[in-house]
Amino acid sequence: MLASGSWDRTVRLWNPSTGEEKRSLRGHTGDVNSVAFSPDGQMLASGSDDTTVRLWNPLTGEEKRSLTGHTGSVFSVCFSPDGQMLASGSGDKTVRLWNPSTGEEKSTLTGHTEWVSSVCFSPDGKSLASGSWDRTVRLWNPSTGEEKSSLTGHTGD
Repeated sequence: MLASGSWDRTVRLWNPSTGEEKRSLRGHTGDVNSVAFSPDGQMLASGSDDTTVRLWNPLTGEEKRSLTGHTGSVFSVCFSPDGQMLASGSGDKTVRLWNPSTGEEKSTLTGHTEWVSSVCFSPDGKSLASGSWDRTVRLWNPSTGEEKSSLTGHTGD
């Protein structure tokens, strides 16, 4: 199964072999900027301009929960390799860490001075990278929420 998000405010699930649309998930009230499957494929996260992260059952299309806390568009979502944590990056200049099973916000990571456009866990789950329009990539310890380092070197607008 393949997932896509769109400016039409939907998440669509596709059969990548045939190109057939399997399901359309509705619930967001803003553009959908990012989608990510949990490692076991049993959950799908979507981030939107409506400032929410939504969690879906991709097999049934049921919305499991809506995660609120961001005050700007959510541009990126990513599950940890073990599926026990979900990261979201936002136009509010923060990264938030969530427990996808309960919807509980675990921590808010601050330090970026512009929109956070990308989040990604390392393969071992011990680091989280966030990329921002402030031209930095920050590395975090997702267990403690502490910033490990800030990488600079990207240029341009």
